[in-house]
Amino acid sequence: MAHEYGGNKKLYPGVTGPLSLAEPKLQDNELTEKLVEALKPHNVFESDAELNHRLEVLAKVNDLMRDWIKDVSRQKNNIPENLVDTFGGKVFTFGSYRMGVHTQGADIDTLCVAPRHVERSDFFKSFFELLKTQPEVKDLRAVEEAYVPVIKVEFDGIELDMVFARLALPTIPEDINLRDEALLKNLDEKSVRSLNGIRVTDEILHLVPNQENFRMTLRAIKLWAKKKGIYSNALGYLGGVSWAMLVARVCQLYPKAAPATIVHRFFLVFSKWDWPSPVLLKPLDTENKLGFTVWDSRINASDRFHLMPIITPAYPQQNSTYNVTQSTRTIIMDEFSEGLNVVTHIYEGREEWSRLFERSDFFHKYKHYIVVKASAEEEEHYLEWKGYVESKIRLLVGNLERNPNIKLAHIMPTSYGPINESEGQYMCKWFIGLVFGLVNQGPQPGANVDLTYDIQSFSDVVHKQAIHINLYKEGMKVEIQYVRKKHLCQFVSPVILNQTKRKRQDSFKSSSGNTRRTSLDRGPGGSSSTTSASGGKADHDSELSKAIVAAEEDDTSQESSSDPQAAGATNGPVVSDQESMQWNSEETPNSGGTVSTASKEEDEFRDKSENPVGSPSSQDSAQDAASKRPGSPFQNDTPPKKPKDLEQQIPGSPMQVDEKQTGTSTSSSSSLTSTSQHYSSSQQPHQPSLSDAATKSIANKHVDHHSSNELSDLSSPQPINATGFLPPLKNSIKLKLK
Repeated sequence: MAHEYGGNKKLYPGVTGPLSLAEPKLQDNELTEKLVEALKPHNVFESDAELNHRLEVLAKVNDLMRDWIKDVSRQKNNIPENLVDTFGGKVFTFGSYRMGVHTQGADIDTLCVAPRHVERSDFFKSFFELLKTQPEVKDLRAVEEAYVPVIKVEFDGIELDMVFARLALPTIPEDINLRDEALLKNLDEKSVRSLNGIRVTDEILHLVPNQENFRMTLRAIKLWAKKKGIYSNALGYLGGVSWAMLVARVCQLYPKAAPATIVHRFFLVFSKWDWPSPVLLKPLDTENKLGFTVWDSRINASDRFHLMPIITPAYPQQNSTYNVTQSTRTIIMDEFSEGLNVVTHIYEGREEWSRLFERSDFFHKYKHYIVVKASAEEEEHYLEWKGYVESKIRLLVGNLERNPNIKLAHIMPTSYGPINESEGQYMCKWFIGLVFGLVNQGPQPGANVDLTYDIQSFSDVVHKQAIHINLYKEGMKVEIQYVRKKHLCQFVSPVILNQTKRKRQDSFKSSSGNTRRTSLDRGPGGSSSTTSASGGKADHDSELSKAIVAAEEDDTSQESSSDPQAAGATNGPVVSDQESMQWNSEETPNSGGTVSTASKEEDEFRDKSENPVGSPSSQDSAQDAASKRPGSPFQNDTPPKKPKDLEQQIPGSPMQVDEKQTGTSTSSSSSLTSTSQHYSSSQQPHQPSLSDAATKSIANKHVDHHSSNELSDLSSPQPINATGFLPPLKNSIKLKLK
């Protein structure tokens, strides 16, 4: 839809007219030049040599594709050799590469288009085998069961994601235009999804008024999103196409603005956006000629539950942010508000562009973390397993969100490898920060927070579905554990921790105007830390460092001295299985048996995350945070969990508990991992001693067991064969808070 604006005869795309047609000012152009210079150190621009190498790789893959189509044609139809060359076939690019905003070392999204006599099964069999024989190929793997089936490969140093579409045409013309909706006739859904990538990319470029300004702005926004840890569609944030559509919408509203101005308007617009009102680049189609499922909240009731709908402009229109949850939306909106604050300061001359691209302070923001480890024994198995587990982590975040005592579950999209040899070569870790918001627990102050079911049900789904799709191999493991902030140094490289700590030091030094207030803005006693004006710069930095260290120590000063050591500790007593089942992270000799772990830092972050700018307070209130995600099978009227006696558990089931008497066998079968909460029975980490009262209470505990078909994204997994895979044994993760 196009609009005339202010008597100007030039037409502008979008669902509304532009908000401003103002030309860039001198300051805007100067800030744009500074923005380009600030982007260069982050490797967002490729050299000519690298661009030429990508073109060579794409040409080789295109030739390989054509030769493969010829071979398939000969085998299937016995076609004369002189006609084999007429079928054609072509490799298209889409995503960031086609938009021209790819970074150094980024992968290329490719679409392989074939005529109607070439089946999808041929692509994942014969073409996959053909790729195996190529000397340039490394790290080849197929994910045929994915929502959009894909072959992932590294070809001559360039990573490729290859999807396949079989068109209902006898031949593929060289000049075929995939934007033509008529090509979607008689296609299966997987081919339509595969074609959707390139159709959306081309439509976005068609709908922006100035492609060069769009590209420069998108480079900046994508870099910012990656640095802040909010760039991942699979984990509930926004993927590349979603960020592109947000930037495109702002470009439509300010068609003549310079990139620096568009960056500022980007944060201004979306920090105030009235979610869940959808972001549209053009009006929704009023008719659905081909009958494909199209997003439209006016017609489809389920679409009204989406939290941050960003709708693709190409038919069939879809919501690209279906995976966004309450927690991830809160985090994204918080980053929008902080980004607006920073860019405003840049325009005022108080900050530089480098301030916008600082890393997230994720590892210093929370007191409580969940660590998810994925490991395998062979490199080929590890690559498959890592991608599979990453695609399922959002289920764990959803489980944690539904816990009424958890207010925020913040997943960091970046995965981290081992920091020492003892962790194994083929292993990676994801981290989830937790903020607790205790619900009313009755007349007694405090609460026992049980994360056992939330975590165990996730482990069950991961293993059952892996077996169901024949992905599971011996040695593949998922291990989950609870960890405190002060123990993160044993899981994350000190370099990474120091990078975010330096950011907090800089933020501490220039705290004026900073909208995000953390516990580091206070000294050890809770008051504001100050330094003498007469002191030198070295003394000033020293005092700041001491204040920050003291403040971080103060964050954990209330933690019990009996806290278990982090994973990797080998000293200390090993308790029996029964004791390991009921480990409370806070054990003290107090008569009340309860230790406070909620700090002012958490309270302030919760207050901030409750009502981010532009987010309706009614949806981010404490009451909503404790409720279930809209549209999920877990609603507010979900019946309470029914306890099940331990002795009634089926031997060998994923929910089974290995129950032994306290103080008995120390054999390998009794080494359940309580301290690290591993869902594996192969290690014996240090265990905390429990009091007699706590041990006595364990015998009376029951395990909550819900059938796994209550979980979302569970596609009828088959029962686990007891003679094949030994499922992980159940462990308890229970915290005491007040």
